Amino acid sequence: MATPLKPAELRAWQAFLNAQATLMRRLEADLVANEGMTLAEFDVLVQLRLAPEQRLQMNELSDHVRLSPSGITRLVDRLVEAGLVERGPCSTDRRVTWAILTPAGRARVRRASPLHLRGVRDHFARRLSASQLDVLTDALESVATGAHPDDPVSSKT
Repeated sequence: MATPLKPAELRAWQAFLNAQATLMRRLEADLVANEGMTLAEFDVLVQLRLAPEQRLQMNELSDHVRLSPSGITRLVDRLVEAGLVERGPCSTDRRVTWAILTPAGRARVRRASPLHLRGVRDHFARRLSASQLDVLTDALESVATGAHPDDPVSSKT
């Protein structure tokens, strides 16, 4: 049987889940209301905008936006239909399909970015002090990399 979480562990976990869910709902609501796009659609466009040649293989895009292969396929289908993304074959591997940002997709992400960045600032960054941002960043980077706080290699010097 698994050992129950200590009260501090449970409180931290619940706070993380609640904060993440609240922030995502607010950012999504802003984008839907003002740009008519979901946060996942915006994320795909941003990932493609940042990628070399503004293209990613579908499996890479799936990893970047943390969606299943079938989920990314359906999402890219909608973006293709909207003219924001196009699919392209890979000249060296027939199994690979590229998701490619179109000029309309570039314009759309450029237009939506100020709203999204304002939302991140208003709903997240401005609610934390500079020291809280530093501590939170260090903590979440440790979780993401699997580092342990007592590991001298992962500690800041």
